[in-house]
Amino acid sequence: MFLLREEFGRLIDALRDAGYDCVGPQVRDGAVVYERLDDVEQLPRGFTDEQAPGRYRLAHGGHERFFAWANGPQALKPLAFAPREVVWQAQRQEGGIAFEPVAPAVRPTAVLGVRACDLAALALQDAHFLRDDVTDGHYRARRESLFLVAVNCSHSAATCFCASTGDGPAVRAGYDLKLDELDEGFVVAAGSVRGADLLTQLPLQPAMPEQIGRAAEQTHAVAASQTRTIPAGNLYPALLEKLNSARWDEVASRCLSCGNCTSVCPTCFCHSLHDEASLDGERVEHVRQWDSCFTSGHSELHGIPVRGSTAFRYRQWLTHKLGSWHEQYGRSGCVGCGRCISWCPAGIDLSAEVTALLGEAS
Repeated sequence: MFLLREEFGRLIDALRDAGYDCVGPQVRDGAVVYERLDDVEQLPRGFTDEQAPGRYRLAHGGHERFFAWANGPQALKPLAFAPREVVWQAQRQEGGIAFEPVAPAVRPTAVLGVRACDLAALALQDAHFLRDDVTDGHYRARRESLFLVAVNCSHSAATCFCASTGDGPAVRAGYDLKLDELDEGFVVAAGSVRGADLLTQLPLQPAMPEQIGRAAEQTHAVAASQTRTIPAGNLYPALLEKLNSARWDEVASRCLSCGNCTSVCPTCFCHSLHDEASLDGERVEHVRQWDSCFTSGHSELHGIPVRGSTAFRYRQWLTHKLGSWHEQYGRSGCVGCGRCISWCPAGIDLSAEVTALLGEAS
């Protein structure tokens, strides 16, 4: 089916009428970020992005499209795995202390502009937080509230390499609605029952074969345009052979251990837990918040950091992400979004580091 560009606001209206709060891409502080969406005019119409190691810039592309950019610093992760939340609290009472869980405040939320790489990352987050043996209730509540409107990429940043990881640029699964954006409008398809139900509320017309063909060609061109790659498959054995490589020290000399890469990574799930007591000592909150394996405290045991140097932390991050994730989740932890490259203030390129390490003589 096809939705004319001038009718796109009807999609937002239909989602709101169905009881969803809408979240969509908007320009803020020089980047495309997800914010509450009330009107189609809030979308980044006419914008495109220019990305390179340590560089992210927005520019006007001389068009009327809403989704002609690759990605911004956010993915779906903050909408399901909250950056900071109280998981339980305790209150001093006469005769003892009362503990009680704290349920997250959740509302049905529709997210517009979701990319293939971020759907793949969300599936990895699901594998971690929604295991059969242990399920994270806070994550589940937020995850089940999401209605996902995906968009096939019409543009690839220079930092993207999702084609080599098999996670994009074409959306394959995990969405409620899927869009292909053309100049005149959108080829629309449903990926769930509730997505199909929503389509009945829109002024759709049949998609012409020529429009469907152009949409497919557009996605193929995006994949062909990507120049960065990482090797396919489980890299753990190959990386283990490089544990003593001088390359770890070389990259550590540039790395700031700032944690930007793990913050923008859509699959990283490291977090810390700590207690925050009230000033009168009568109440305490047990808080979970995002953490990074690049911080010294993250590997601390009995007050001593197991990974006491930046070289060890970078090595842990890379070997876990590209290697031992295969044992845990059956695939790599990298979906090729390239955010860690663009948002690294030192311009460190994961794909280049992997190539350099694996290219060394053993």
